[in-house]
Amino acid sequence: MKNRALQYGLQTLRGRLTPWKMLFLAILSTGLYATFLRFTQGLGAATNLSDAFPWGLWIGFDVLVGVGLAAGGFVVAATVHVFRMEKYEPIARPAVLTAFLGYVLVIVALLFDLGRPWRIWHPMVMWNTHSVMFEVAWCVTLYTMVLALEFSPLVLERFHLHRPLRIVRRMFVPLVIAGVLLSTLHQSSLGTLYLIAPDKLHGLWYTPLLPVFFFISAVGAGLAMTIFESFMSQRAFGKRLEADLLQGLGKVIVVVLAVYATWRLLDLGSRGGLGLIFTLAPESVLFWGEIGLGVLLPMGLLALPAARRSESGLFFGALLTVMGFIVNRLNVAITGMAASSGVLYVPSVLEFAVTLSIVALGFTLFALAVKHLPVFPREELAALRRAGQPALAGGRPAVNRPVLLGLWGLLVLGLVAVGSSLGEGDAQGSGPREARAAASVPSAPVALRLPAPYAFPTGEESPGPVTFSHADHVDAAAPRCASCHVDRFRLDAPGALLEGAWTFERIHMGELCAGCHDGEQAFDVLEDCSLCHLEP
Repeated sequence: MKNRALQYGLQTLRGRLTPWKMLFLAILSTGLYATFLRFTQGLGAATNLSDAFPWGLWIGFDVLVGVGLAAGGFVVAATVHVFRMEKYEPIARPAVLTAFLGYVLVIVALLFDLGRPWRIWHPMVMWNTHSVMFEVAWCVTLYTMVLALEFSPLVLERFHLHRPLRIVRRMFVPLVIAGVLLSTLHQSSLGTLYLIAPDKLHGLWYTPLLPVFFFISAVGAGLAMTIFESFMSQRAFGKRLEADLLQGLGKVIVVVLAVYATWRLLDLGSRGGLGLIFTLAPESVLFWGEIGLGVLLPMGLLALPAARRSESGLFFGALLTVMGFIVNRLNVAITGMAASSGVLYVPSVLEFAVTLSIVALGFTLFALAVKHLPVFPREELAALRRAGQPALAGGRPAVNRPVLLGLWGLLVLGLVAVGSSLGEGDAQGSGPREARAAASVPSAPVALRLPAPYAFPTGEESPGPVTFSHADHVDAAAPRCASCHVDRFRLDAPGALLEGAWTFERIHMGELCAGCHDGEQAFDVLEDCSLCHLEP
């Protein structure tokens, strides 16, 4: 009897510990170890970050990617509850669930990346209205609260709390509108973070339109993530959205990707950056991986009606869109900043472990919510089935096996090309990292559009007007905007100071203009007044 009981117990244990669960436990265990090192010994013990490269995988993936993939929440919620396209109502709940989990996990990821995570609450009470990060922090916090309220009906329905459910439903439309505004602000503001680094971010990605591109790409990726999660839920729980809804999302993704690709091409052309695409460098290879495999290929695939009617075609198009979005955010956060940093940054094993643990935790929480909460309303899906809605092609997909093998082959070739280009970049430089970084900077960077000359207001005792010209102060081939626009002048308003006022004493005591005009870097402000104060 004991042997039979032991044998039964072992069989039960083997049945529960599937290969996927064992992989999840391994990832989670490694992540817990990395978490212990991070919070007991600091960032240096768990990461390969440095003062020269302080933002790496955790910002690039856990924050920029995590926030973007959650964009489907505000897009679908606005479509259903604001624009009253109730056909897509079954999509709203899984989209809001994805967004809510995404933002909660982004906040968790920030705790890892902040040097002093116990001060994460400081932006709430210590306001710095000149900082883009201040705006992002407030928008993310408020939108997470809005998502919690949008998600609450699932919990209230599950526990039959009808009175609070009625209250939430009355305020649902204003909540959705507030969520759309907040999400639009910080989706674009994440791109604004990198506008203050024109002399550091590579010309393939630096553009004044970066906030706009961040927003548009997030919309496409959020919708693709909704399709991806629908297929994953079907495999795990047999629950999936109806075919016509998924096909409708596929059509919208095609339009979004087309607008994004066209606008990026026109922007590169207007700034003289098209030549950077064809240079043989890690940046150009990763750019083609982002645009070719992540934008052009899924756009062409999802544009085919036969592909949208196919399970494999629709799933593959959504997967490529998500992967292209991920590569884009990592290109901005890591690839585009690598050359100017002067160091070689490769994420540590523990950095990957934390990221994979957060992703695995997200999938687990989504699975638990689908299992125990009415994420996919049974009544609505049953009504759609009774109405004779078409099903996706399953056993014999419209995208045949050779085409699918070709798509997978292209994906593998892209990954190999990325790896080989990075390998060549390492092998080319046996000298200092600074020299290798300088060699990888494009020889013909994209020219900046410099502001028009600015005439400062003059006082009664002024010897004459002063006109500042960026063209006389900036080397367009190697601009160093941060030398003035970090601790002296604002970037968004001509002649505006970060703090204080223009005074004779400040200038002639070594501040403001005299910070450079000190007789060593440039002529001394006390040398000859007529050098700056020109006669009218």
